[in-house]
Amino acid sequence: MDSQKVDMFIMSNGKFFESHQMNMVRERLIALDDSKWAMLSSVQLKDPTTTLIVSILAGSLGIDRFMIGDNGIGVGKLLTCGGFGLWTIIDWFMIQGATREKNMQKLQQFLY
Repeated sequence: MDSQKVDMFIMSNGKFFESHQMNMVRERLIALDDSKWAMLSSVQLKDPTTTLIVSILAGSLGIDRFMIGDNGIGVGKLLTCGGFGLWTIIDWFMIQGATREKNMQKLQQFLY
């Protein structure tokens, strides 16, 4: 794939991934066939900042985990009122990393 397209993708979507993963993503995208560019451009990535805000406001209901696709953990948080508050507080610090991890999993479907 054209390195200019790859750099634009990384610049516009860099906040959705961990910084230590960006070199690997760039290398994989450059090696990727141009025919997959349309599919890659249409991937819906979750914003870690948005999930943090939802976690702060409604984390005890598990909505933050439902948003990123962790349905089992979301049901657990919902049934226990956020693990009696403890799980909710832990997620305030962990949800952005979990969101970036889920985004990376979505992207890896196209990279391999």
